[in-house]
Amino acid sequence: MTEKTRDGTRDSALCWFRRDLRTGDNAALSAALAAARRVWCVFVFDRAILDRLPSKADRRVEFIRESLLELDARLAAAGGGVIVCHDDARRAIPALATRLQVQAVFAGHDYEPDAIERDRAVGEALAAAGIAFETRKDQVVFERREVLTGSGTVFGVFTPYKNAWLKKLAESGARELSECPFAPAPGQLQPPPAGERRPADWTLESIGFERSNLAALDIPTGESGARSLLEAFLQRIDGYHERRDFPAVKGPSYLSVHLRFGTVSIRELARLAHAKASASEGARVWLSELVWRDFYFMILSQHPHVVGGSWKREYDRLAFADDPALFAAWCEARTGYPIVDAAMRQINQTGYMHNRLRMVVASFLVKDLLVDWRQGERYFADHLNDFDLSANNGGWQWAASTGCDAQPYFRIFNPVSQSERFDADGKFIRRYLPELAKVPAKYIHAPWTMPALEQKMAGCMVGTDYPAPVVDHAVQRVKALAMYKAVKG
Repeated sequence: MTEKTRDGTRDSALCWFRRDLRTGDNAALSAALAAARRVWCVFVFDRAILDRLPSKADRRVEFIRESLLELDARLAAAGGGVIVCHDDARRAIPALATRLQVQAVFAGHDYEPDAIERDRAVGEALAAAGIAFETRKDQVVFERREVLTGSGTVFGVFTPYKNAWLKKLAESGARELSECPFAPAPGQLQPPPAGERRPADWTLESIGFERSNLAALDIPTGESGARSLLEAFLQRIDGYHERRDFPAVKGPSYLSVHLRFGTVSIRELARLAHAKASASEGARVWLSELVWRDFYFMILSQHPHVVGGSWKREYDRLAFADDPALFAAWCEARTGYPIVDAAMRQINQTGYMHNRLRMVVASFLVKDLLVDWRQGERYFADHLNDFDLSANNGGWQWAASTGCDAQPYFRIFNPVSQSERFDADGKFIRRYLPELAKVPAKYIHAPWTMPALEQKMAGCMVGTDYPAPVVDHAVQRVKALAMYKAVKG
């Protein structure tokens, strides 16, 4: 089936959407349209992934389904549409490609170990049927070993990686950030054949899920949702560097879930940031955050042992106490430290957590509660709308001091001082901990220091209306240092 037509193009191809739920600037879709006279499109609700999710009201599944409806409409406007399967992708893609009698399947590169193994199995099954499997870079600007040290090795420290990343971008000109066109010829995109199902044919219930609070949270989906968030962020990007660390302030872009599912192109965001960086400190810092994203993808692809293990392997010997009661208190937002509990309520209620707070709660779990970072990593993986293995793993290992270019083990966030610095008025705390609404600002960060009379006046008795601290930070800091020193010694 891999034979090409007389002019060098294939007769037909299948574009497999995965983490690229958009028509604009889509590398795999653009490549399929350039390579074949007829192109079908498919998305698989992959049971190998979905069946393992702990909640049936998973916002991410609903986000995908809503984004697929828009993707299908955009493709239909150009004559096509999305075929949707609910199956193991290892079976579904080879079976569909065979039914459609295509010569090639196109998809975006993936970098996670499970996804690499899935693609290997799919590629082998397609090859056995005489069908080519071609993938394109789409999730990152630079991947794998594209950015190397002067001696040809991969980086383990971010700042020199960023400098090399920026240098490579300057040398490559506009090529790496160039837009992948969406310009199908008339009749080129093929609608789903009779008998194949489209996004509207699938309800959440039909794939074993149920409605979440996604709509109530007003989280925009699809390409249009990403566009609205991007346009709003560009109005305030110049102040990003000053506002991004304060959870009660509208500082971030809020595009992380859209980057995760590819309803926006990383190339487009990098183009915008790079173009503005010379004149805008906010854009320069935002570009640096996008480079961090590439950095963690690179680390995952070149050091897959970080999945389940420390990048610095000696830290796998850390003797965490792993008290299940303390871990439960962290998960359930009842540690007695307001900034930690407010952040945990945020993720539990919305699936989002501000980046500064991700660092604070991770440090608190590992270095105050002495719980293995992998437990926190798994909790975030189950609850974050924007969960991305590379960034989640990188962030947790940074906080736990076990990763590449991580925070030194002896730097331990004080949850009270972090709260005082980044939520000085307690606005964020009060939003998620209404039981502290009447607590005076001088006590909001450490309510256990409030005199009993003032507790009564504020309607918040510590230990009754709000938990007393489950640990003493000063005591736990000493224990954490000893735990790390034992490994270092």
